[in-house]
Amino acid sequence: MAKGDFKLCDVILDETIGRSTPDVEHERAVAIFDLIEENTFEPAGHAGGPYKLNLSLVDSKLVFGIKTEAGEDVATHILSLTPFRRIIKDYFMICESYYEAIRSSTPSQIEAIDMGRRGIHNEGSQTLMDRLQGKIKLDFDTARRLFTLVCVLYWRG
Repeated sequence: MAKGDFKLCDVILDETIGRSTPDVEHERAVAIFDLIEENTFEPAGHAGGPYKLNLSLVDSKLVFGIKTEAGEDVATHILSLTPFRRIIKDYFMICESYYEAIRSSTPSQIEAIDMGRRGIHNEGSQTLMDRLQGKIKLDFDTARRLFTLVCVLYWRG
């Protein structure tokens, strides 16, 4: 184990997440790939990874099970999804508008909707960083990728 290697090397979706439509499964796979490809992930008080993150849903809460690459337990953090419900609902609504706009709107209309979509995504990413403060240190890009994954976990098709 390399000391100070604060990053994720794997993300596992527990069976509590459930399977969904091929489109949703594709989005999940892309979100996991993007997250593993580039991230900063530093569990508080731990010497270094890389880390494996096991995500599961228990009683409508998101459980972050963190282990080292060798499988040693590091920490478990449980996050209520309540603070994310409105943001995720808004995000899904604007994504629907975006996909509709792609078929029938002007490039400037599509761009305006996409700016709104990114703004809501940033809000969710910041909320995730705030909720993990003192538990897991993330950079904003990692929080964005993790929030994308939270959204596709929530989106069961």
